[in-house]
Amino acid sequence: MDPLVLEVLQRVQRDFYGNASSSGHSFGWGAQALVKEARLQVAQLIQADPRGIVFTSGATEANNIALLGTARAAGNSKRKIITTTLEHSSVACPLDHLEKQGWEVVRVASGETGIIHPEDVVDVVDESTLLVSVIAAQNEIGTVQPVKEIGAACRAKGVLVHTDAAQAAAHVELDVNELGVDLLSLSAHKIYGPKGVGALWVRRCHPPLPLEPCFYGGGQEGGLRPGTLNVPGIAAFGEACRLALMNREEEALRIQELKLKFLKHLSEKLTGVFLNGVAEPRLPGNINIRIEGVRAGQLLPKLTVLALSAGSACRSDEPGPSPVLMSLGLDKNQAASSLRIGLGRFTTAEEIDFAVEKIVAVVHKLRNENS
Repeated sequence: MDPLVLEVLQRVQRDFYGNASSSGHSFGWGAQALVKEARLQVAQLIQADPRGIVFTSGATEANNIALLGTARAAGNSKRKIITTTLEHSSVACPLDHLEKQGWEVVRVASGETGIIHPEDVVDVVDESTLLVSVIAAQNEIGTVQPVKEIGAACRAKGVLVHTDAAQAAAHVELDVNELGVDLLSLSAHKIYGPKGVGALWVRRCHPPLPLEPCFYGGGQEGGLRPGTLNVPGIAAFGEACRLALMNREEEALRIQELKLKFLKHLSEKLTGVFLNGVAEPRLPGNINIRIEGVRAGQLLPKLTVLALSAGSACRSDEPGPSPVLMSLGLDKNQAASSLRIGLGRFTTAEEIDFAVEKIVAVVHKLRNENS
């Protein structure tokens, strides 16, 4: 968490314990004011109408509300949803569930680039298509998807568009109108905010976008996300959005330089290092590489001083290769030799040097043992 965000979280937790839904006293009014300000700050990050912001517990819940809520509201009128093989599990799993309920789910593949071609999506859109869900930036390999082109094509056909922008928000300029999306998911902890808070943006239109809640009780957030609002988390989320909007361009350039330094130094000291997915367009802090002759399962236990993973952190305990890496056309051995590394706001040049040194030493040792 950014220290400035932590300050807001602690101050609100200490000084504003009122319920934001309580309108009969000053304690509730103070909480309401903080939520209103945060709603505006989150909306400004994605250049949206703040009235469309629905606070959630994170992007996972936002994705579930967007997908299941849209499907439930549609009834039997349209029963087809188009998505990609690059989606986070919080999109993939709800769609798996809908498929078991009789929905048709079409998954468009990217191939080795890790970039979805808009025409591949448009080609499978037909009169029965309700929704297209495309991730804005892939969480494992960092490739930035052409949501704007997909959104324009789908809008022309009267199809709703959802994007999971959790990974993109910190480093990619987002404008919901320019992207042509109807639903957009965010998570605070992906932009240096606290865990346990996020948002779903829902386009305001007439008639209203058909969307049913996933659970009930209380009526908060327009009934889409009932329950007492997490005012400290929401206020801190707003501050995280404010900082991201202010620092995004400069921060992306700095992190990109650190990434290039890492890849250059690692490739100079090790043979057989390959980047998974295209180098651009890609999130500045994402590194997903495969190292020939060494499995990630061998490497990671010897590098616990570094925060690395073999795939998505959300499925790091699941056996088997990453479905996203397999969708790029990698075989099981290549996927098993892949390493996911993230750089961010607080990564330093010294930490890059330290990480390269540690990885190189362990790879040399394992290659000698495996030979």
